[in-house]
Amino acid sequence: MKRTIQYTVILIFTLILATGLSVAQVAESKMSYTVSMDQPVNHYYHVAFRYDGVNSGSIDLKMPAWTPGYYMILDLAKNVVDFTAIDESGKLLTFEKTAKNTWHINTEGVKSLNVSYYVFANQTSVAESYLSEQRGFISPTGIFMYVDGKLNHPVTVRINPFSEWTQISTGLDQVEGSENTFTAPDFDRLYDCPVLAGNQEVLRFEYKGIPHDIAIETPGTCNRDTLVSDLKRIVEAGIGIIGEIPYKHYTFIIMERGGGGLEHLNSMAVFADVSKYQGSEHDRNMLGFFAHEFFHLYNVKCIRPIVLGPFDYDKECITNMLWLSEGGTSYFEELILNRAGFLNREKFLTHASRTIGYHENIVGHEFQSVAQASRDTWMLFFNRNENSEDVTINYYEKGSTLCLLLDLRIRYESKNENSLIDVMRTLYQLYSKSLNRGFTDEEFREVCEKAAGCSLADFFEYVYTTKSIDYAKYFGYAGLNIDLTPLEAVTHLNKTIHKKSFRISLVDNPSVAQKNLLDGWLE
Repeated sequence: MKRTIQYTVILIFTLILATGLSVAQVAESKMSYTVSMDQPVNHYYHVAFRYDGVNSGSIDLKMPAWTPGYYMILDLAKNVVDFTAIDESGKLLTFEKTAKNTWHINTEGVKSLNVSYYVFANQTSVAESYLSEQRGFISPTGIFMYVDGKLNHPVTVRINPFSEWTQISTGLDQVEGSENTFTAPDFDRLYDCPVLAGNQEVLRFEYKGIPHDIAIETPGTCNRDTLVSDLKRIVEAGIGIIGEIPYKHYTFIIMERGGGGLEHLNSMAVFADVSKYQGSEHDRNMLGFFAHEFFHLYNVKCIRPIVLGPFDYDKECITNMLWLSEGGTSYFEELILNRAGFLNREKFLTHASRTIGYHENIVGHEFQSVAQASRDTWMLFFNRNENSEDVTINYYEKGSTLCLLLDLRIRYESKNENSLIDVMRTLYQLYSKSLNRGFTDEEFREVCEKAAGCSLADFFEYVYTTKSIDYAKYFGYAGLNIDLTPLEAVTHLNKTIHKKSFRISLVDNPSVAQKNLLDGWLE
């Protein structure tokens, strides 16, 4: 018995030593990047990667094939040029490109690895990098390779901007005491933080003690005070939907020439000309764009379908739920504008009418459900042709409409005690914060039905089929009429629809319950 105890103690001690050694090895392991842009006119970034603490005979360096939030395979590795790898003594290491985005490096006996490559960057897109004498925009998935199996490894990044530039704007955390040096706890976080290098003007405001930077590439005659005030109202209304702030600082990256916008947990990168911003009615449309990308920090980055993080950067992450993630964000964009005082009730309903018409007045809604549109986005959203227009729908538009109707249904069934906002708060608290994961289609439905207090099977038929929507019933919950008078007929293949105006208006004598529901819904 004593010998058994001795052996057990020795075994435990050995395991402790082994564990300690492993921890020490992990502690010694460091990854760092340096990005330079000495000749921006040539559109090439130079990237240097250093990996200290290599402990394997070979490693695979991989470049992501896509950018989260931009649902299209981009094959970002196509832009990599002049790849080399050396050990700590400067000796060249052999490598083989084993896949279109994978470099297999022989590291037998190497303690430190240094990799060098160039990235051609000449796409004005929020999902791809760009470099010219005007600006340097780094979309991280197309710049930083990762060691396969090490996505959870912390990393530091030093940005060496072009000599004529003075500003770097990013959601990354700065390393204290180190100029232009930033850190990320893992590669998922690194990939979520674009970087703008240039001479942008940076405005700042605080909300609840948290700094918010507005980096404007072309400020022009923009009314700075008005823009800051309006964005602060958007932030306040957006945060009010969920009730918590999941970031320590936030950065608006606003560039002038390009296309689109992309959400991140504590930043957004958008192409928007604010050079003449004065807070006019025309500018209110731009605020909707900002509200959409801002609310995505909750809906997609935190509240997300289960496949949307942690990511598989090699291939498509297919989900039925983009109607909620994207279309739902379009719905909350309108609610935020309403709550921030930029969109009154009448204009909200006018926008809702127009959105319904966008998807109902095309034959495509007879061919494709919104769940199918979500799944097929990888093939069709950025690759539309003359056939697509007639047999597909846009999940932004129908998704926004369905979220509006779901909100009304939950409010009605719960006697105005619960709403879609409560659903989003539950998803945030339960799946994002407590379980640290996304949710399944079934789990989303369960949360909705719990909030409503009844089955919502008839509603979810609208998600997964092309069943016609009973708009009159849903808008009737809030004392609203919707004009469904048939107009011109449109036919494609064997499907025919009659276009309608879909104009929403108030009923003449709403009940107390209808009025209370409407008042609780829209300001």
